[in-house]
Amino acid sequence: MAAIQAAEGGGRITLFEHNPNIGRKLLVTGSSRCNLTNDAVEAAVYYCEDPAWIETFLSVFGVEEFRRAFDRLGIPTQKTDDGWYYPRSQSAQAVAEVFGESLRERGIELRVATHISGIFYENDCFQLQVSGLGLHQTESFDRLVLGAGGKAYPELGSRGELFGALEKLGHNVRPLQPALGPIFVDLGPFKQLKGQRFDVLTSIWRGEEQLGQTLGNVIINQDGFNGPGVMNLSHLVALNPGADLTLQVNFIAPFWSDFADILTGQVAHPCSLRAGLLRYFTPKSADFFIRQARLDPGAKLTALTEEQIRQLLEVTAEAKFGVTGAGSFRNSQVSVGGVPVGEVDPLSMESRLIPGLHLVGETLDVAGPCGGFNLHFAFGSGYLAGTHLASLKKQKSKERT
Repeated sequence: MAAIQAAEGGGRITLFEHNPNIGRKLLVTGSSRCNLTNDAVEAAVYYCEDPAWIETFLSVFGVEEFRRAFDRLGIPTQKTDDGWYYPRSQSAQAVAEVFGESLRERGIELRVATHISGIFYENDCFQLQVSGLGLHQTESFDRLVLGAGGKAYPELGSRGELFGALEKLGHNVRPLQPALGPIFVDLGPFKQLKGQRFDVLTSIWRGEEQLGQTLGNVIINQDGFNGPGVMNLSHLVALNPGADLTLQVNFIAPFWSDFADILTGQVAHPCSLRAGLLRYFTPKSADFFIRQARLDPGAKLTALTEEQIRQLLEVTAEAKFGVTGAGSFRNSQVSVGGVPVGEVDPLSMESRLIPGLHLVGETLDVAGPCGGFNLHFAFGSGYLAGTHLASLKKQKSKERT
């Protein structure tokens, strides 16, 4: 995206790609459907040390700006009922191929299977140590956009290899940690629900302090939980190594209002406890909750005592699990860490420390939840960097004439 936008200003543009093809990581997004952005994009949902910074970024590149940019590239989008945006093609492969054609149309030199082993800044020029396809040489450029990625999905090429070069240039680099991955817990008797899926409200606690909360779908597996309902919190586990953390899961939060009306008799529904839970859970899950609460499945919901209701809620709404760990880079979708956002301009992504250097995507210490938020930031930061470079080139051309 940065290269394509920069090409609008003319001049020589070279795009170095470590992988043999562009968009390799893009191909696995959204179950290969490519979930691009989300109506819920706002500063509050991002992990970022400076909320005002991400607010400024989104004020100039929100969802509508995103959609217009993709429309101009020939990638129209469509929205699901829950506000998630996908390409009309429903194909990440199609998106990658359109980007490839856009690069060719603009005369951008694409160098795939190419490794950058070093970056130096001398005499207002960036010297890149380049190797690949038998070449080992140093090449010079007046400006550099770096989208180094994080360390998630290392088999797709993201290994964090260029962060050392950024430190040598003078930037700070926060330690990289996996994010958007599973959370491992001591399941105890909940292991009986292995393979069951739920829409839940989850929260991470460090003692009496709530570190984060999210609503989403989860699946129980052998070692804990996976799915957006915990993935959106997994970075909090990685960022608190050695801390005594607790994962609290509220299985009835999504339908609590309806369920409470039945419990209190405000809705005439004189069903048994088991029948009441079957309104929301599978038979296996309903029977498990009843056993754990030590209740009679045939008891009338409206006849439960306060103590019995407390026992039921302790299992279904206040289930607590000791956290034993989180996913690794290999099974996490993104990483947190990298260059602090305060070291770049949110309108151009240009470094505040090194003129002519632009940092985009996971190079920066920004991460969003599941649902297109990270691709929004990746493409948006590339777009702003590229348009800034194009405007500089156009301004120079005007000055020459």
